Amino acid sequence: MICNELIKDIKCTDILGDTNVSISGVNIDSRKIKPGHLFVAIKGTQVDGHDYIDKAIQLGAVAVLCEKAPKEPLSGITYIVVTSTEDAVGKVATRFYGEPSKHLKLIGVTGTNGKTTIATLLYNMFRKLGHRCGLLSTVCNYIEDEQIPADHTTPDPIELNELLAKMVEQHCEYVFMECSSHAIAQKRIGGLNFTGGIFTNLTRDHLDYHKTFENYRNAKKSFFDHLPKSAFAITNADDKNGMVMVQNTKATVKTYSVRTAADFKARIIECHFQGMYLEIDGQEVGVQFIGKFNVSNLLAVYATARMLGKQREEILIAMSTLHSVNGRMDTLHSPQGFTAVVDYAHTPDALKNVLLAIHEVDGKGHVITVCGAGGNRDKGKRPLMAKQAVQLSDKVIITSDNPRFEDPQDIINDMLAGLDAQDMKKVLSIVDRKEAIRTACMLAHKNDVVLVAGKGHETYQEIKGVKHHFDDKEVLAEIFKQS
Repeated sequence: MICNELIKDIKCTDILGDTNVSISGVNIDSRKIKPGHLFVAIKGTQVDGHDYIDKAIQLGAVAVLCEKAPKEPLSGITYIVVTSTEDAVGKVATRFYGEPSKHLKLIGVTGTNGKTTIATLLYNMFRKLGHRCGLLSTVCNYIEDEQIPADHTTPDPIELNELLAKMVEQHCEYVFMECSSHAIAQKRIGGLNFTGGIFTNLTRDHLDYHKTFENYRNAKKSFFDHLPKSAFAITNADDKNGMVMVQNTKATVKTYSVRTAADFKARIIECHFQGMYLEIDGQEVGVQFIGKFNVSNLLAVYATARMLGKQREEILIAMSTLHSVNGRMDTLHSPQGFTAVVDYAHTPDALKNVLLAIHEVDGKGHVITVCGAGGNRDKGKRPLMAKQAVQLSDKVIITSDNPRFEDPQDIINDMLAGLDAQDMKKVLSIVDRKEAIRTACMLAHKNDVVLVAGKGHETYQEIKGVKHHFDDKEVLAEIFKQS
């Protein structure tokens, strides 16, 4: 593509060099630059891409998109100067890849909890309804059956548009995508054309990055602020921020609720560990999920399918065949007669929801919770998670999650700081996660429930920059086998 065409929608403050140069690729990572590429220099949270302009040119970059032109520009190199490369990169990326989102029905899901479940269930449902689909999620990206590993909840703008372009090539019709607060704030979804957006809920998370809850909320809200008039916005009326999210959107607003008046309603008729019977839109349906939070997730899926033109009966039939997402309320049954539940819950609210779901189903035995908190992340949620676990469990074992570059014991101490003397009577702390899980299983009796929270689908434990293989479900299966 000719550079002129690539930047025609970008407001430039200065241009040095020839814009008729041909561009064969676009990248924000200087290590991936090849001859003929455009290098986009972005000021990130860890490094500044402007420091790598010379390296990109050495590797063959013929043009540079930057915020400040060099004092001594090199001959034969085109420098495009803009106020914010973070704002510009999405527009450049989507143009380079042929504006793929305009050829797809792209649905974005944002909120603190439920994004992966809703996006994945929509992907699975629409495939069951006979459509070719793509999925962009925390667990994995999919183009139909092709798996593409996911390093971030939302890829960078260039990788994202490349994936969307491949989905267009594979004749996908629908794409369901998680939109994290980081991705929205960092303009990773800039330039994309969304058919619809879904808001799940909002609770404390990622304050290590956003600094304040208001900043975090506003990042989510800006997603809906930028939806076009032709789109729809589906919001959770049960969340106090549900209507805040859509107060400035141009999109058509629809609400869903399990507690109050809304466009789409549901209630639980019956609940057990194998699933629930629900009433949705006046029709009964059996589903293979448990917990009120999953009723909200399923209702968001139902509402989205209706907004995409599907009929009630075909949606509910497909919904009855869906299974829980990997690492979300996964249940394993031990030879001793207790149930183990593995869940990704890594925020206070998510932990509360999972424990409430267990209590809704169970009621016969004790609940033993194994949980920790991630290192180098929001420290303020650590004591809140411990308190939530203690309030809804009979026994709690505080352990390591992904300590990253922190001392695991320091993280555990931060969690314990949220507990009083009475709480501590319920609590053990074991740094080794495998031993913590083993201890919980040793303490469990028939009809008890052991919740292993925090990692869910993850198959690693990150320590000092190294990812070591660790799978909660594998550990549980091994313990069951030994016993």
